[in-house]
Amino acid sequence: MVLAMTTSRDRISKAVIPAAGLGTRFLPATKATPKEMLPVVDKPAIQYVVEEAVTAGLSDVLMVTGRNKRPLEDHFDRNYELEEVLRSKGDATKLTRVQESSDLATMHYVRQGDPRGLGHAVLCAAPHVGDQPFAVLLGDDLIDPRDPLLARMTAVQEERGGSVIALMEVDPATIHLYGCAAATPTDQDDVVTVSDLVEKPSAAEAPSNLAIIGRYVLDPAVFDVLRKTEPGRGGEIQLTDALQALASDPSLGGPVHGVVFRGRRYDTGDRGDYLRAIVRLACEREDLGPDFRAWLRGFVSEEMERP
Repeated sequence: MVLAMTTSRDRISKAVIPAAGLGTRFLPATKATPKEMLPVVDKPAIQYVVEEAVTAGLSDVLMVTGRNKRPLEDHFDRNYELEEVLRSKGDATKLTRVQESSDLATMHYVRQGDPRGLGHAVLCAAPHVGDQPFAVLLGDDLIDPRDPLLARMTAVQEERGGSVIALMEVDPATIHLYGCAAATPTDQDDVVTVSDLVEKPSAAEAPSNLAIIGRYVLDPAVFDVLRKTEPGRGGEIQLTDALQALASDPSLGGPVHGVVFRGRRYDTGDRGDYLRAIVRLACEREDLGPDFRAWLRGFVSEEMERP
């Protein structure tokens, strides 16, 4: 079998967003509402992710969904009744905001079916992606638009081929929460060559403090590897295991490089970090920031005075 190999001529245009998770950490809010639709200030978290993909030049977006995820499709579809009400009221500002989500990208959807892990979710995208490199964006990680991580990753992939993963230096005491990379430097300060990947290792077993965060640019050869990947940690098909195979044997469709991200990242998969993300983003908004920061300063001062 001849595997599809990427070249500098392959332009990345497709993004895959796995969105089939149950969001159990946010129950009961996610009992009937997809976790991806939880608001971050005044937009659902998933919209930030789609906007990131579009800003990086990826206008074709496939969401891998599951049961009870219909609100995701509705959000990125037209709502003619609401638009007409806003139009009749002359509320052009709100009309524009409502239409933004439906005009962002060409949206596609496929159901994952059995919840068999991130690797399986990515494999569900194979018929849509075909033999071209593509990006995978996880919805729990929001990347500040002032730090264009995905655009940097696509540039590295187009230059070096293979697959590219996003890495971030973390406190070694927290590395067990992430996939972890063993890597060596390249001639570019923010790019490393990945030789091994370990899913959620203990601090003693971790090969570095470079954690994998939720952005990937993948060679389509990953699909063949995923089809042969046995369930791993948690009984799920792990994307990390497939990438580890590519890193260990570049002839399968490698190499694997990492972009070390040193910008602003907001984790919306944890309740505390979700709240902190809202506060940070609200503080930086021109329309909300001044009043919100003034209130926040007063609130913090009152809390500091409590016995």
